[in-house]
This record gives sequence, structure tokens and C-alpha cells, in this order.
Amino acid sequence: MKKIVYLASALLILGCSGTKNAASSKSEKKNSKIDKVDPTTYANSISEKDLREMLFVYAGDEFQGRNTGDRGQKMAVDFLINKYKTLGISAAQANGSYIQKVPLMTFSLPEGAMELNGNVYQIGTDLITFGSFETKKYEFSDVVFMGFGIDAEEYSDYTSNINVKNKIVFIKSGEPKNSDGIYKITRTTEPSKWSDFGKAFRDKVKIAKDKGAAGIFVYDPDNFEKIVSQYAFMSGRKSDNISIKSDEEDFMYFFVSEAVATSIVEGINEPTLPAPAKMPVKMEIAISSNSEEVDSENVAAIIRGSETPDEYLVISAHLDHVGMDNEGNVFNGADDDGSGTTAVLEIAEAFKKALDDGYRPKRSIVFLHVTGEEKGLLGSEYYSEHPIFPMEQTVADLNIDMVGRIDPKRKGNREYVYLIGSDKLSTELHNLSEEVNKKYTNIELDYTYNDDNDPNRFYYRSDHYNFAKHNVPIIFYFNGTHDDYHKITDTPDKINYDLLALRAKLVFYTAWKVANLDHRIIADKAVTE
Repeated sequence: MKKIVYLASALLILGCSGTKNAASSKSEKKNSKIDKVDPTTYANSISEKDLREMLFVYAGDEFQGRNTGDRGQKMAVDFLINKYKTLGISAAQANGSYIQKVPLMTFSLPEGAMELNGNVYQIGTDLITFGSFETKKYEFSDVVFMGFGIDAEEYSDYTSNINVKNKIVFIKSGEPKNSDGIYKITRTTEPSKWSDFGKAFRDKVKIAKDKGAAGIFVYDPDNFEKIVSQYAFMSGRKSDNISIKSDEEDFMYFFVSEAVATSIVEGINEPTLPAPAKMPVKMEIAISSNSEEVDSENVAAIIRGSETPDEYLVISAHLDHVGMDNEGNVFNGADDDGSGTTAVLEIAEAFKKALDDGYRPKRSIVFLHVTGEEKGLLGSEYYSEHPIFPMEQTVADLNIDMVGRIDPKRKGNREYVYLIGSDKLSTELHNLSEEVNKKYTNIELDYTYNDDNDPNRFYYRSDHYNFAKHNVPIIFYFNGTHDDYHKITDTPDKINYDLLALRAKLVFYTAWKVANLDHRIIADKAVTE
């Protein structure tokens, strides 16, 4: 699981052909019989022994912590491909490859300075960005102050005839409210989504970009000191500053200090300000940044469905971890996410055993291992934007990230798993999950971190989120954090293999049900913006 950062800062292996085409064979039983099959036999093939054997290899020192793009991550990819080939589960790509190349780039955080109306401000103290930019000078003669930078049906700051094309847009964080504390968008004392730091920032950047702006300055006094601290932390860790490589021109964004904000708009902290308004400035920004390409890859295998093979259930986990420290200590990542990775492999084998007995699932099941999760959900983001199978034909994603340990808060009550997101987009998926658990595994489904106000924001911190953004119903299976989280002590000897097997069985049973419904899961809460 990735740590919180304010922005996710940014083929080598040739594919191998699948061992067998997934077309139905004469030996398979009529698929209608799958409705009468007891999946327990196949669930019980998920064993502690197999999980232990795989995880001691996958999270062993030889894999060097599986850092994105490094030798250890390539070894992890080879391990997964060999497992699927041994199981006889086909590659997902039409060309017979298990690999989806994910082009990434690593970069140093930008350094430099801005001269604004005769004053000099430093990047890293007064201006903060986590983007990657070409080393050069940028010059602007005016800035457009657009208030809160919102453009929605209920309220818009972009209502004037002021053209923002090729200009810097300057905005405040948050959203407008009246002097009595009533928000103008919700017309209540409750804020709207535009007060959510992460989501609102992304949406406001997209609005400015879509309107042709060259960049955006954001004044967020409540979070600025945290942002400065994050920049200081990341500036010394180039290997963590990775993004998806893009051929698009740079879009400049900066969080700015109060000193910069007041130099552009005097009285920026006053509740009422003239917006939109063009602010003439003399601005020159000199940026220095270095970048290098990183080759990485997702791994995907598939068991094709018999009745609706063009509908896809994805079972996902991330294959990467955080590598080694400067002293050569390995971050093994046994729980994060060796546990999820090996669980997916065991679930895949269980479905293959059913297939070998003649029971092909009605829908196709994709076993997806994504890269770059620890760098900002990059592999799943790339997949969601360049899917092997259409997102609109993807019925659900069951994402497994850290399921081999026990949250210290849960000691004494160990048979549990945290479920996150099951009800966010689909009431049916949530109810199905509950029913399956009661029928087969009967472990406690703990929704503590499913709360919309959860300060940990786990819903946004693993790969399922990039499916949810596309209105694909999801469930995130998670055991919670522990003292070894993102430390060299997250080793395979500390995994509770009985719990890992039990939780994997829960995912298998849920996947079996979703794959074999007579209809696709209904996303009754899908967002239509």
C-alpha cells in the first residue's frame, strides 16, 4: 500500500504466449451446471502450505524489495509469469503476452526560483510542486485570479469573458460560503466535494488545463506547511519521484505561500475578493529538473468466460514494494503486498482447478498484478487509462492489498478483514459480499475504514481506486497497518498463513459469485458527471 503523498509524483521483458486457448472444450460440462456446483472444493485448494512456499520466495531477500523498475521487480514479474504458465492460465494480451508495458519516468523535484514584480521567491519554500518540468525559463505578463477555481453546475468562477488561455490561473483552496457559514454549493453548513483537498485539487487543475491555461497557482494556507514538509522529504528520494511518462506538454502547477499570494492579490485572506480578475505581473520562473525513463510492467492472465466472455471481473494486487535502503537492507514487503500477490495466484489456481473439472466461469476473470503502486498507484492508473479489456465491460475489481497480518487493534479477535469500498458504487456488490461471507467463511467484515471521513483515506490509497474512478464497483480487502508497515521487518516469517488462506478464500467465493451471476453487478451509485 502506498503512503500518503499529496501527488503521485510520475517492456524490457518480452511477453510469453499462453499455454492454452480459453475456448470451451468438449470435455467441459454444460455451463448451466456451474450454478449447482459447490465451490468449497476449489476454495479448499487454497492452502497455507502453498502460500508460505510462494511468499518465502517472493518476499525473500533475493527479490531485493521489488522496487519499481529495478532488478528485483523484474524477478517478481518473471516469477508471476512462470506461475501462470505452470498453471496453464492464458496470458491476457491478444498477442499472447502476460506483460502490459507501463512507461514511467523518475525525476528530481524541480529546483529554482521565481522573480515576481521585483521580488525573488524560491521553489521549495515559497513555491512547491511535485511535477516534472523541462529545464528552462517561463515568462508571464499577467495572472488571472479565478477565485476558488470551481466550474460546476451549481456554481462557477469561470463566468466572465476573461480568457485564461496560455496564462497562469491563480485560485484559493476550498469553496465559497456566506457569512453565516452556509456553503453556496450545498446551501447547508456541510461542505461539498470542492473542500476535499486531494480530489478538489485534481479537479481544479483539470478545469484550468481544459480551458487552455498554461499553469495554476494554488493558495492553500491550511495545508501549505505540510506540503513544504512533503517536498523536503521527497527531494532527497529521487527513486520515489516517479510518474507515468507523458508526451503532453508540461502543465505547470504550484502551491504558493502567503507572501506569493499577497504579491499577486492584495488582501487574499479577505472573505470577499474581486474575481475573476486579470492581475498584471512581471513573472519569470527558472526551473531546473532532471528525469530518466523507467521501464516497468503490469502482469495479467485470464480465464475466459463461457456465456459472457466480454464481461470481465478483475482480481488485483500490486507486485512492487519499496526496494532497499542505502545500506543494502531489503524491504521484503511480505504483507505489502506479497500477501495479496500470492493470494491472487492461489485464487487463480482454484479457478483453474474448477475449469479442469469442466466448470468454466460465465464471465471472464482477469488476474491483474500492477506495478508502481508504492509510487502512486501508477500501474493501475495506466491500466485504467489503457485497459487490456474495456473499463465499461469490467463488472468489478476485487483488490487485495495486505491481508497476511493482524492489526494490533484487533488482537484477541483475529478472524476479521477490513472491507473498504464495497458499498461506494454498488449496493448489490456489498450485499453479495455479506451473503457470501455468511455462507462460506463467516469472518468479521470490519468497515471501520470504509467511513467517508476516515482520516487515513485508505479508499484512495490502493489500486482499486483507479477502477472506482471509472465507475467500476470495487472491494478492497485489507488487514490494517502494523508496526512493520514499510519497514525492513515486514518479512514472510511474520505472516499469519491461516488468516491469509482464509481471507483469500473469501475473495475466491466472492469472485465465484460475481463471475457466475445471471446478470452483471449493478452499479446503482455510479457517478455521472
